[in-house]
Amino acid sequence: MYDWQNAYFYIMPLLALVSVAVLIMPAVKLARKIGIIDAPGGRKQHIKAVPPIGGLVLFPISIIVSIFAGIDFNEYWPLFTAMTLLLITGAADDKRDINAWVKFFMQIAAAILVVIFGQAQILYLGDFGILDDMLWTGWLAIPFTITAIVLLINAINLIDGLDGLASGIATIMLGFFALAAVVHGDIQRALMLFIFIGALGGFLIHNMRNPWRRKASVFLGDAGSMCLGLIVAWFAIFAARVPSDSMVPMTVAWVLALPIFDICAQFYRRVLEGKHPFDPDRGHFHHHFIEAGLPVKAVTPIIMGIVFITGLFGWLGIVAGIPQVVMMVVWVISLFAHMAISSKPERYVRLIRFFCSKGQENSDEHVFDVTENNAEISSESTHKPNAKAA
Repeated sequence: MYDWQNAYFYIMPLLALVSVAVLIMPAVKLARKIGIIDAPGGRKQHIKAVPPIGGLVLFPISIIVSIFAGIDFNEYWPLFTAMTLLLITGAADDKRDINAWVKFFMQIAAAILVVIFGQAQILYLGDFGILDDMLWTGWLAIPFTITAIVLLINAINLIDGLDGLASGIATIMLGFFALAAVVHGDIQRALMLFIFIGALGGFLIHNMRNPWRRKASVFLGDAGSMCLGLIVAWFAIFAARVPSDSMVPMTVAWVLALPIFDICAQFYRRVLEGKHPFDPDRGHFHHHFIEAGLPVKAVTPIIMGIVFITGLFGWLGIVAGIPQVVMMVVWVISLFAHMAISSKPERYVRLIRFFCSKGQENSDEHVFDVTENNAEISSESTHKPNAKAA
């Protein structure tokens, strides 16, 4: 049914992009009318109330377009069902706060759906030259995968702190997985990924700052960020399971490195400070750039660039023949280095200011401006303290 040369393959992602870009506007008006808005206050940095309904538009449209495109429903119904569960849970929380443990339970339920019924299981971790050719997870596959999915859902959720950030980095991650699917001739998986990427593109038109948009007019919301984390986890698992000379589990680990590093660093720092690991604060990776004085419109592309570089390193490292055990050691060292620096947020702030000042020596452009930040930040730091990382 599927063919790379069939125009249908390219029309579906474009349909998703246009549908989301167009339908976001009336959805925002409806959300304001019925009171589904994220009001400023507390840790929230935005100045005006913004509807957090982006996920409630882009993901249902993605599902509908996928089904219309002829995607094998028998293969994807566990993912669609789990997405629906998280959308309902997140929408309820965006409308009125629900118990944190209820959300945590729903995340576990969604993970169980895709792991048990969707067979999205991490079966092996790679070829590290230990004991056998592959390091298999064995009987730990199911509990390990459920834990990993819940971790990634929360990692994407907590990095959703600036206009366009979570959706932007997720688009890059899904792009790597789409490239792997194309390389291996998996047309159906590639089509699914391109549909999601197209839908995210339609959302980013309204959410990411650009020369024509000063601030986001809509947020992803808890519903959207949790759902996005689930989607990234689903495709990451299957990307790592396809035999490949370029996409192995260690490649996937590098593609997902930044949000994983960030959530681990937050837990570590909060425990060191005597806080509960789930207490919300402004110590996340993207906050360091804001504290250093960079404007949001610069921070989001910078972090997206970092995600692209880490993913490219994971891909090219394997292609170049670097042993997977070496890639793993570098990944682990990078994780602990990030945790150590993040334990004192001012360290990152000083580093960022140092590199920015060096960059300005060869440029007349003013790279960062604290005044601009204080006046214009419109971040999506809207998540409440709960049983997950905030």
